[in-house]
Amino acid sequence: QVQLVESGGGLVQPGGSLRLSCAASGSIFNINVMGWYRQAPGKQRELVAHITNGGSTNYADSVKGRFTISRDGAQNKAYLQMNSLKPEDTAVYFCNAVIRPVHSGTYYNYWGQGTQVTVSS
Repeated sequence: QVQLVESGGGLVQPGGSLRLSCAASGSIFNINVMGWYRQAPGKQRELVAHITNGGSTNYADSVKGRFTISRDGAQNKAYLQMNSLKPEDTAVYFCNAVIRPVHSGTYYNYWGQGTQVTVSS
């Protein structure tokens, strides 16, 4: 069984910073892409950033220059450093990973349970 667990959300004032963490655990053979998505009330889930196992990154235009995604391949963890936060960044943030489980020849898409980020004064 593969699981993704996020941590690090919370309430922060505009202009502040938060760091989200995602830990993948279980019978993992290989992780391809790890990423962060977010979903605000009444809106569709959207990509925030993702990082490949080769270190290539991609960001939504709305977070470029403010957010940084990183990854610890040895520990199957991903991080999202969020700086200069704005009220419009308020959402539930979900970790996502494309993982090949042990004893499987197929990669599957996994999601964490989500962590709330609220940016408000």
